[in-house]
Amino acid sequence: MKSPILGLRTAAYKVGNIDEAKAWYTHAFQVDPYFDEPFYVGFNIGGFELGLQPEEKPTTDKPESVLVYWGVENIHHEYQRLLAIGATEHEAPQNVGGEIVVASVKDPWGNILGIIYNPEFSLD
Repeated sequence: MKSPILGLRTAAYKVGNIDEAKAWYTHAFQVDPYFDEPFYVGFNIGGFELGLQPEEKPTTDKPESVLVYWGVENIHHEYQRLLAIGATEHEAPQNVGGEIVVASVKDPWGNILGIIYNPEFSLD
């Protein structure tokens, strides 16, 4: 049976300073936004959208209820690179079965940014 849910489209992060966050995420993902307005900044990351939205009441104390993992080829390198550009450690790289390794950091606004190396995943 074909699912009526089409798959992930957008992961949106709330940020206290959208201009600073736009610059940080441009550096972190090494891509410029395709949509850039004061109320929303959108990046195309491998066919998926990463969105930034300004917070009405900025806080870095955010709940940890949902994790979004962005695929990478070299998780240990990307984890260290994100830390070097201002992220803070959340979960160090760990094997979760087979060759799959996950890690996460917090961006400067307290959002959890997950990364994953998963050679078994395919969009097909």
